[in-house]
Amino acid sequence: MEKNPKIKTKEKILLTAIEQYNKIGVQGITSRHIASEIGISHGNLDYHYKTKEDIILAIYDKMREEMSDYFVARKENISPIEHVHLLLLQLEEFQYRYRFMNLDVLEITRAYPKISALLQKTSEFRKLQMDSLFQEFRKEGYMIPVEPEILEQTQHIIRITITFWLSQREVLGTEKFTEKGSMVRSIWAVIRPYLTETGKKEQGKTIAKYGYIKQESTNEL
Repeated sequence: MEKNPKIKTKEKILLTAIEQYNKIGVQGITSRHIASEIGISHGNLDYHYKTKEDIILAIYDKMREEMSDYFVARKENISPIEHVHLLLLQLEEFQYRYRFMNLDVLEITRAYPKISALLQKTSEFRKLQMDSLFQEFRKEGYMIPVEPEILEQTQHIIRITITFWLSQREVLGTEKFTEKGSMVRSIWAVIRPYLTETGKKEQGKTIAKYGYIKQESTNEL
């Protein structure tokens, strides 16, 4: 039987860093902690990543590549509403997989200027992608006419919801909306008032098909 190839040290460092950052938080984990967890010397880790910022930058590059694939990839012959729903399912699952990035976003942006600049750049790019998706909604007759300022505010609310969803779960843990799938529900609650009757029917059909939690059948967009 052919054995699975060993994970390279560089990738193992990133996977271990993600696991430890998710479990304890960025501020509570040093490079030495990561090296010890893997069972390598700190010098070996330092050979691959000189600083904690280098590690987080590498993780962020990995995240950005994965998320870009989610935005661009698309199943054939599906409506823009179905595409957006599948994207939201992926986004919520993605948040849990890299939860430290959202939970510690304030500390990360304050401590690491390079990452802060990348986050802002990515946010602007995602804004353009979201606007393109909403344009598809209007083209297909799924969205009512909306004033540009209101549409921009709505998109901003959606980005805030995605960015700080996990943080609100930590702070407001006794409230509703802490179970998985709640982020997707909340975003549709923001969008739904702007849908036409045709759009609402399409959204209802999409929810009935996929639900609010990512399943194996939604792996491919």
